[in-house]
Amino acid sequence: MAIKFLLTFGITLEAVSLCMTIDIFGFLGRSYRASLIQFQEDPQFGNKPILNEYDFIVVGAGAAGATVARRLAEIGEWKVLLLEAGGEESLITSIPATAHFLQFTNYNWDYRTEEEPHACKGLVNKRCPWPAGKGIGGSTIINNNMYTRGNVKDFDGWAENGNPGWSYNDVLPYFLKNEDINVPELKRSVYHGVGGPMPISYIPFKSKLVEAFLESAPEVGMKTGDYNAPGSNVVFSRIQSTTLNGRRVTSAKAYLRENLSNLHIVEFATVTKILIDPNTKAAYGVEFVKNKKNRKAFAKKEVIVSAGTFNSAKLLMLSGIGPKEHLAPLGIKVLQNLRVGDNLQEHPAYAGLSFVINETISLVPDRFYRKFITETFRNIEGISISSTLPCEAVGYVKTKYNTWEGDLPDIEYIFIPTSLPGEGGLGGTVGRRSMGVPDDLFNDMYKGIMTKDTWSIVPMLTYPKSRGQVRLLDADPRSKPVIHANFFSDPIDLNRLVEGIKMVINLSKTKPFQKYGSRLHDRPMPGCKHVEFGTDDYWSCCIQRMTMQMHHQCGTCKMGPEWDRNAVVNAQLKVYGISNLRVIDCSIMPTITGGHTMAPAYMIGEKGADLVKNSWLNRTMN
Repeated sequence: MAIKFLLTFGITLEAVSLCMTIDIFGFLGRSYRASLIQFQEDPQFGNKPILNEYDFIVVGAGAAGATVARRLAEIGEWKVLLLEAGGEESLITSIPATAHFLQFTNYNWDYRTEEEPHACKGLVNKRCPWPAGKGIGGSTIINNNMYTRGNVKDFDGWAENGNPGWSYNDVLPYFLKNEDINVPELKRSVYHGVGGPMPISYIPFKSKLVEAFLESAPEVGMKTGDYNAPGSNVVFSRIQSTTLNGRRVTSAKAYLRENLSNLHIVEFATVTKILIDPNTKAAYGVEFVKNKKNRKAFAKKEVIVSAGTFNSAKLLMLSGIGPKEHLAPLGIKVLQNLRVGDNLQEHPAYAGLSFVINETISLVPDRFYRKFITETFRNIEGISISSTLPCEAVGYVKTKYNTWEGDLPDIEYIFIPTSLPGEGGLGGTVGRRSMGVPDDLFNDMYKGIMTKDTWSIVPMLTYPKSRGQVRLLDADPRSKPVIHANFFSDPIDLNRLVEGIKMVINLSKTKPFQKYGSRLHDRPMPGCKHVEFGTDDYWSCCIQRMTMQMHHQCGTCKMGPEWDRNAVVNAQLKVYGISNLRVIDCSIMPTITGGHTMAPAYMIGEKGADLVKNSWLNRTMN
């Protein structure tokens, strides 16, 4: 539509890219509002009258929040209010290939890390962009749809450290409950579910380069298999994605399509405070802003915070739950002194590798996106090439630093049939800007291969030792949280990632890739030219200058036993010292899982909903 119009009149793809980053997606969203999520009586969220009182109030409609709200509303006599700061999806959000573009829209909270000594040093203002989804669907609107659960040992470790009910055997039923596997060879696996709300499939598009990636596995001592099955976590595989027929499936599509009269979903409603009785320390409602008006809603049973790792911590602290030494100077009355905002974890990665090939088989921007735009808007109901994801496959490997027993990888490979100059398309403009890479660095390093066919692997650290922190800027709910990532504050994290880069380069020399003449683009990175190219010190310098995070933030409202001084919630996800208040999202994770966090978010939502149901239904029965 608007894009095709621009192309017809000779506007370059680069210019179209810039238009997209400004408001094209907003235009398309307004034009096709509610074209994908159809409610029987209420095609637009927020039109139902907001009641004064509900049984449960859920804050945040991301993977966990949408799941919790939908499952609680299955109890017909319970009234549930779901409040979301953003709006609903649009036509464009259903296209997986637009993930990078969407980070420049109102679907992203647009957070940034603070400047720090060991990471992001070559990025704009020396700060890493840190996307977080905003809208009915949360981060499932803007992510890359990668469905990876993590390792058996991740969840067994949670249980062993004082969180009963969270072992792998305990959480597996909730992964299965969420899932509707559409991969033929996995349908009979006892480790996959059928009939759940979330379809899981391979993306329809399959490049020749991903075939080379999978074929290279035996040469480097690897095998292919199902990375979501126990005992098969060190493998290469195509990505299991949350897509159906090539379209993105968000938490909204999976859990909120059915119109339930007892579930009220309110968009553009920003919760600013949890209402807590200072005498009884019982949560009884929330304050929120809707249409520029301050409002309140009350909960007879519980308030459930599912606002995401950054915003759940922020909301608790604004409500007087958090570190006393931080809140008191801001003039916030401390109701419960807990280590909210600590224990921030993320998977750092490096996206700077580019391998040039001599055949036209990668996703070169002009070639791919011109076809993408034409085919997408020729037939709105039949999106074909838009089913392509930026990422096609993953591999889980162990570096020389890995002394852990069994199948516990310390690096994940994310295979991409292009590289940063073309990542995100349109000359790399959107891909690099989403990472915060400045023009001078990008042009110096990549301008010579902008039109060439390339591929890349992003090595991602699965189990970082470094921990970060989230704090308030001030007591104003409108202020963004202050994010201290502390990437690579523990040197072992940097060493592992350097080793991961060297292993990727070794992989590029295998026969399947050499069939295409694959070679490493070896122009040195600005700021690292003083170090010998290819050495450990060189790659260490590159990682620290062009640090990438994976949108996998977690841990700021840590789940732990009462004796854990850093715990914010217990194994029932109840906030310590405050009754009728739970946190149910990835912020409760004690330690990060060894994969992408969307699948665990759905699991936490499913299990959390059962914890709430069991608590209140058992009271009724007794």
